[in-house]
Amino acid sequence: MTQQTKQRPIVVTILAILAGVVGVVSVIHALQGLGILPYFLGPFKVRNLDLWYAFMWGLMAWVYFWLAQMLWRVDRSAWMFMAIITVFNLILDFTTILTSGTTFSDVSVSFILNALILIYVMLPGTKRAFDVE
Repeated sequence: MTQQTKQRPIVVTILAILAGVVGVVSVIHALQGLGILPYFLGPFKVRNLDLWYAFMWGLMAWVYFWLAQMLWRVDRSAWMFMAIITVFNLILDFTTILTSGTTFSDVSVSFILNALILIYVMLPGTKRAFDVE
Protein backbone atom coordinates (compact mmCIF):
# COMPACT_ATOMS: atom_id res chain seq x y z
CA MET A 1 0.00 0.00 0.00
CA THR A 2 1.52 3.30 -1.06
CA GLN A 3 0.82 6.49 0.76
CA GLN A 4 0.33 9.63 -1.29
CA THR A 5 1.92 12.74 0.08
CA LYS A 6 0.43 16.08 -0.75
CA GLN A 7 2.76 18.23 -2.83
CA ARG A 8 3.52 21.66 -1.44
CA PRO A 9 2.90 24.29 -4.12
CA ILE A 10 5.45 27.07 -4.53
CA VAL A 11 2.95 29.68 -3.31
CA VAL A 12 2.62 27.85 -0.01
CA THR A 13 6.39 27.54 0.33
CA ILE A 14 6.77 31.28 -0.24
CA LEU A 15 4.08 32.01 2.38
CA ALA A 16 5.77 29.71 4.90
CA ILE A 17 9.11 31.45 4.36
CA LEU A 18 7.49 34.89 4.66
CA ALA A 19 5.77 33.82 7.89
CA GLY A 20 9.17 32.79 9.28
CA VAL A 21 10.69 36.14 8.25
CA VAL A 22 7.88 38.06 9.94
CA GLY A 23 8.41 35.88 13.00
CA VAL A 24 12.06 36.95 13.12
CA VAL A 25 11.04 40.62 12.71
CA SER A 26 8.57 40.16 15.59
CA VAL A 27 11.39 38.78 17.77
CA ILE A 28 13.44 41.89 16.97
CA HIS A 29 10.52 44.12 18.02
CA ALA A 30 10.11 42.09 21.23
CA LEU A 31 13.80 42.59 22.02
CA GLN A 32 13.34 46.33 21.45
CA GLY A 33 10.47 46.30 23.93
CA LEU A 34 12.71 44.60 26.49
CA GLY A 35 15.38 47.27 25.98
CA ILE A 36 17.93 44.79 24.61
CA LEU A 37 17.91 46.28 21.10
CA PRO A 38 17.55 50.05 20.58
CA TYR A 39 14.96 51.94 18.56
CA PHE A 40 16.47 54.03 15.82
CA LEU A 41 15.22 57.61 15.59
CA GLY A 42 17.26 59.06 12.79
CA PRO A 43 20.87 59.22 13.99
CA PHE A 44 19.86 58.50 17.62
CA LYS A 45 19.52 55.16 19.36
CA VAL A 46 16.95 54.93 22.16
CA ARG A 47 16.45 52.03 24.54
CA ASN A 48 13.12 51.65 26.27
CA LEU A 49 11.58 49.03 28.53
CA ASP A 50 7.95 48.34 27.67
CA LEU A 51 6.82 44.94 28.89
CA TRP A 52 3.40 45.04 27.18
CA TYR A 53 5.05 45.85 23.85
CA ALA A 54 7.56 43.03 24.36
CA PHE A 55 4.82 40.59 25.36
CA MET A 56 2.64 41.40 22.34
CA TRP A 57 5.52 41.10 19.87
CA GLY A 58 6.77 37.93 21.55
CA LEU A 59 3.29 36.46 21.21
CA MET A 60 3.19 37.49 17.54
CA ALA A 61 6.58 35.83 16.97
CA TRP A 62 5.34 32.58 18.51
CA VAL A 63 2.16 32.71 16.39
CA TYR A 64 4.09 33.34 13.16
CA PHE A 65 6.53 30.50 13.79
CA TRP A 66 3.59 28.18 14.53
CA LEU A 67 1.85 29.45 11.40
CA ALA A 68 4.96 28.81 9.29
CA GLN A 69 4.89 25.21 10.49
CA MET A 70 1.18 24.90 9.57
CA LEU A 71 1.85 26.36 6.13
CA TRP A 72 4.79 24.04 5.58
CA ARG A 73 2.47 21.08 6.21
CA VAL A 74 -0.14 22.61 3.83
CA ASP A 75 -2.78 22.67 6.54
CA ARG A 76 -6.03 23.95 5.01
CA SER A 77 -6.89 26.09 8.04
CA ALA A 78 -3.53 27.86 7.75
CA TRP A 79 -4.83 30.03 4.90
CA MET A 80 -7.59 31.64 6.98
CA PHE A 81 -5.40 31.86 10.06
CA MET A 82 -2.67 33.57 8.02
CA ALA A 83 -5.13 36.18 6.75
CA ILE A 84 -6.49 36.89 10.24
CA ILE A 85 -3.08 37.08 11.92
CA THR A 86 -1.68 39.30 9.17
CA VAL A 87 -4.54 41.77 9.60
CA PHE A 88 -4.02 41.67 13.38
CA ASN A 89 -0.31 42.34 12.93
CA LEU A 90 -1.03 45.26 10.58
CA ILE A 91 -3.31 46.72 13.27
CA LEU A 92 -0.57 46.18 15.87
CA ASP A 93 1.96 47.97 13.63
CA PHE A 94 -0.42 50.86 13.04
CA THR A 95 -1.18 51.12 16.77
CA THR A 96 2.54 51.13 17.52
CA ILE A 97 3.03 54.03 15.14
CA LEU A 98 0.19 56.01 16.74
CA THR A 99 0.75 55.34 20.43
CA SER A 100 4.42 54.83 21.14
CA GLY A 101 5.81 57.89 19.42
CA THR A 102 8.04 55.80 17.22
CA THR A 103 8.60 56.65 13.60
CA PHE A 104 7.36 54.58 10.71
CA SER A 105 10.90 53.31 10.14
CA ASP A 106 10.74 51.31 13.39
CA VAL A 107 7.91 49.11 12.14
CA SER A 108 8.21 49.64 8.39
CA VAL A 109 9.70 46.21 7.65
CA SER A 110 6.96 44.46 9.58
CA PHE A 111 4.23 46.66 8.07
CA ILE A 112 5.43 46.16 4.49
CA LEU A 113 5.94 42.39 4.90
CA ASN A 114 2.48 41.96 6.40
CA ALA A 115 0.87 44.04 3.66
CA LEU A 116 2.61 41.91 1.01
CA ILE A 117 1.59 38.70 2.77
CA LEU A 118 -2.03 39.83 2.95
CA ILE A 119 -2.06 40.64 -0.76
CA TYR A 120 -0.37 37.30 -1.56
CA VAL A 121 -2.82 35.34 0.62
CA MET A 122 -5.77 36.82 -1.25
CA LEU A 123 -4.49 35.85 -4.72
CA PRO A 124 -6.59 33.22 -6.51
CA GLY A 125 -3.59 30.89 -6.95
CA THR A 126 -2.94 30.90 -3.21
CA LYS A 127 -6.58 30.14 -2.45
CA ARG A 128 -6.50 27.30 -4.98
CA ALA A 129 -3.40 25.82 -3.30
CA PHE A 130 -5.38 25.52 -0.06
CA ASP A 131 -8.59 24.36 -1.81
CA VAL A 132 -10.38 27.51 -0.65
CA GLU A 133 -12.81 29.17 -3.06
